Amino acid sequence: MQFWKIEGMGFDSNIYVLGGGGEAAVIDTGTGFNSSYVIESITEKVDAKSIKAIILTHEHFDHCGGVLDIKERCDEEIVEVMCHEKGAETLEEGRDWSSSLFGVEQPPVRVDRKLADGDIIEIGEMELKVIYTPGHSPGSICLYEAESRSLFSGDTIFSDGGVGRTDFWGGDAGKLANSIRRIGEFDVVNLYPGHGPHVIGNGAKHVRMALRTAEYMLGL
Repeated sequence: MQFWKIEGMGFDSNIYVLGGGGEAAVIDTGTGFNSSYVIESITEKVDAKSIKAIILTHEHFDHCGGVLDIKERCDEEIVEVMCHEKGAETLEEGRDWSSSLFGVEQPPVRVDRKLADGDIIEIGEMELKVIYTPGHSPGSICLYEAESRSLFSGDTIFSDGGVGRTDFWGGDAGKLANSIRRIGEFDVVNLYPGHGPHVIGNGAKHVRMALRTAEYMLGL
């Protein structure tokens, strides 16, 4: 299985493409404002018809606004849109408040698979473990790939000790700190966050730095 990163353009999240064994997945989709660039970047790496899953790390517009544009290029008999069950209602009703920050409305998106903590997503021969990590949003998750010891962390953890904001609707600094403590139980070598640079080789150090940041926010 191979991983590719599509750098976020403008307000877009980073987007990750996973491919191998005849199946592929996309993690997060950006705002949709730059879908032509995103789709061209995806199809340079994998056949869009091989995409089995579009996995959303949480329900904010900068991560899920481009879902429908990408899904149109996929085989709709195969592809499933996935997010945590606590973010699914927001997406399906098209009522994500964060889209208003960009002067648009989030289009309703059908969620084909509502994820829960501990779920396993199989893509080819690869398995992604769902870790429920509330704090930045009610529906935030991280995805852990054990073979490469890689964590796709959404907006829960960024490189160099960065953490997701908790002053948005549904944010909670205490829950975020607890989520990062839980992530610290995993052997994280490579860190692929929702924004900014990724980390190869010493991801655990950045997880520890993020926990210190979160605890500082709580005055601990």
